[in-house]
Amino acid sequence: MDIKRFMVATALSAVVLVGFEYFLPQQNHKTVEQQAPASAPAPAPAAADAAATPVADQAAKPDAPDPRVTIDAGRVAGSLDLRGARLDDLVLKNYHETVKDGSPLVRVLEPRGEEQPNLVEVGWTNVSGGQVRVPDANTVWTADHDRLTEAQPVTLSWDNGQGQVFQITIGIDPNYMFTVTQKVVNHGSDGVSLYPFSRVERGYTPVETGGYLVHEGPISVIDHRLDESSYKSLRKAAVPPGNIAWSKSGQGGWAGITDKYWLAAVIPQQDSDVAANYAFASQGGDKGIYDVGFTARAPLVVAAGGEASTESHVFAGAKEVPLLEKYESSLHIPDFWKAVDFGWFAFLTRPIFTVLDWLNTMLGNFGLALMAFTLLVKALFFPLATKQFHSMGKMRQLQPKIKALRERYKDDQMALNQQMIALYKQEGVNPASGCLPMLLQIPVFWCLYKDLYVTIEMRHAPFFGWIHDLSAFDPTNLFTLFGLIPWDPSVISPMLQLGLWPMAFGLTMFIQQKLNPAPSIDPAQQKMFQFMPIIFTFFMARQPAGLVIYYCWNNLLTMLQQTVIQRRMNTKAAATGQAKLPAGKK
Repeated sequence: MDIKRFMVATALSAVVLVGFEYFLPQQNHKTVEQQAPASAPAPAPAAADAAATPVADQAAKPDAPDPRVTIDAGRVAGSLDLRGARLDDLVLKNYHETVKDGSPLVRVLEPRGEEQPNLVEVGWTNVSGGQVRVPDANTVWTADHDRLTEAQPVTLSWDNGQGQVFQITIGIDPNYMFTVTQKVVNHGSDGVSLYPFSRVERGYTPVETGGYLVHEGPISVIDHRLDESSYKSLRKAAVPPGNIAWSKSGQGGWAGITDKYWLAAVIPQQDSDVAANYAFASQGGDKGIYDVGFTARAPLVVAAGGEASTESHVFAGAKEVPLLEKYESSLHIPDFWKAVDFGWFAFLTRPIFTVLDWLNTMLGNFGLALMAFTLLVKALFFPLATKQFHSMGKMRQLQPKIKALRERYKDDQMALNQQMIALYKQEGVNPASGCLPMLLQIPVFWCLYKDLYVTIEMRHAPFFGWIHDLSAFDPTNLFTLFGLIPWDPSVISPMLQLGLWPMAFGLTMFIQQKLNPAPSIDPAQQKMFQFMPIIFTFFMARQPAGLVIYYCWNNLLTMLQQTVIQRRMNTKAAATGQAKLPAGKK
């Protein structure tokens, strides 16, 4: 039965590694240097249906650059397009494309007409039959300042010539949250009714991996229900003329478009009734414009001679879990932490991340935090590991008798099963007892694995020596003699990337095999298991270095744990006159 447990463990590990390789999302978000972008065209006809989020059509780029307001806050920089009042140029000051010096800053918003347009718009639409002239994508606004900072909000104004003045006041905090106040001042003789809206627009289709480990695409929380749709589902479900693919009404919430590490989201006033919509306007094939946003269900009524306003927020930045949780508390944004894809086991994955993040803060290094957490888990499961090892030891003691029974009843499976059950009962051994501790530990390590892959904290986090980015694979390579040969063998095949840490992992796995040999298997199976460390070494070679370091450290701790447990049991056995538990071959 030891071999069955060994095969189960091997199979589960293979599922994790192969599944990881298959489901791994490819990050394709463009990064650029911190600079002012080229001017952008401005589409977006207003939707007749107030419950629908309009999708903009691309327009010709104007000859003259659009007027812009510079954005320079604590952690972001960019500009605001006064044509259409679009937030469409934003880079993150603290995040770079790579760990190399001079690497471009990560761009999260980009104007229309560029390679990967991604932007945020706010505005108003008329009620059914309304004749109010509302600002559109070609409206040029007037700003009261030419610079938006934490200390200096900017107010945009536009007079429609019918007695109504539209104003958009935009402020920003030290991080990634914009506060947007939409105000209408009515100097006319009649009241007006308008529906405020806000939306995130993406004018390109990122590379789709078909994976499920990390969600990328439209996302929302309405009435505390999370929806994660794919780009493909939007393209298939969008129905002209409104191009709406998904809609849900509720109170408050948030919605946007997410990447692995970055999020652009609009957040309506939390006590307002809104309709959330996903939409896609096709431009042929997979090309088109994705829209995710909100439209108020109740119109904003502005009496003659009066004014009315509504407040919303825009998030555009990195999905840092503590920051998302802070916004959730201070702005009462429901389940904002779900922008990070903790998965179905979030009840376990999220607390594990909290501990990891705390350890990272205390130790100042995410790699050390990972090792410390693994040590804590090993200590927590030490009693279970003791029980598992004791059961495995007893099973090894019974192997000669089990082998004799198999030889004796090799042609009678039913009789063999009966005799083995009798043997287990006589010796007081439960062959399944060793599997239970292992099964209990699997969810913990799976959640840890998930945390390491979906959270931004490991991205560009250094370790020691040559590891400058725990989220990237080990840059050393055996096939270049670790830099002595100036060529890149991975252009021939990704399998020709084999760093020092993956080799260390393979070595620890090989030693574990020797300490825990799989008995009673035929020569073909024996050879297959001997090759497992080599196969897994190449699997791990293209995985993030943080994961490889984790598995190496886990293997070392497991071997140390087994040594300690065996010595304790042998000491106890010697004191009681019992036989020592057999050790694995070395």
